[in-house]
Amino acid sequence: MGAAVEFKGKGQALRLGIQQELGGGPLTIFGEAAQRHDLSIRVVSAGVLAVLAEEFPSLEFRQRNSLTKQEIHKKLSTIDPRLGKTLFVRSSSIKPDGAITEVKDRHGRWRVVLVGESKHQGNDIEKITVGEKQGKKKDQDFMVAGNALERVHKNILEIRNLMIDERHFPYAVFLQGSNFATESFQIDCRDGRVVKVIHDSGMLNRIDRVTASNLGREINKNYCENITISVGGSPQMLQIASLYFQAAPWEAKEMGEIMLDIARTSLRIIGNDL
Repeated sequence: MGAAVEFKGKGQALRLGIQQELGGGPLTIFGEAAQRHDLSIRVVSAGVLAVLAEEFPSLEFRQRNSLTKQEIHKKLSTIDPRLGKTLFVRSSSIKPDGAITEVKDRHGRWRVVLVGESKHQGNDIEKITVGEKQGKKKDQDFMVAGNALERVHKNILEIRNLMIDERHFPYAVFLQGSNFATESFQIDCRDGRVVKVIHDSGMLNRIDRVTASNLGREINKNYCENITISVGGSPQMLQIASLYFQAAPWEAKEMGEIMLDIARTSLRIIGNDL
């Protein structure tokens, strides 16, 4: 599917439009084809949208690929005129790779019900398995982990700005690769060696670089529904990203089930407005 494709509509028509655009792909994300690792999160999110259209035929959904900072700042300024003032590049936007799924409420407002992202960092498992050494001298099994996660934090913060007045935060991030291993394991190499991946190695693991976005809560859980804490006797609502980590590639079925659960949670929370 091309990056420019956006979906909008309700019920059977929307579902069939998605199926036609993707050659039937999205409706298989919970079946046998879901064992594939090469289905992009954009395709999986379109599949989730197709399921939502079938489950809630009276609701109008749309799925778009980008969101401008102008729109975010406009929303902020309606909450408080002191907000949303600074913008140098008027064309600035965010583009979560799993798209932004929205539903139209009975007041005619589009409400975000799902945002998805998928990131891969750390190819050590693949390299070790085939016996390919790494590093400048090509004599290392492991590479020091990179820092390609800043965009994830930026996108999460921007969606928080847009949803500052909502009681839910449906942001799901799937992180995979050796830099996101949650337990230690061994790799059997072609040359007969056995290499152990230490999941809490400071050189390798980058989970702690991401959990600022979920305030250090447990990983691999749905945090779509906001929580309220007391700070100095005053209530403060927290919007927390749902972060999912594992070393192995995420299967389409796994991502689809998680994102569908988050989208359903969103619809339950805003149900009185639909």
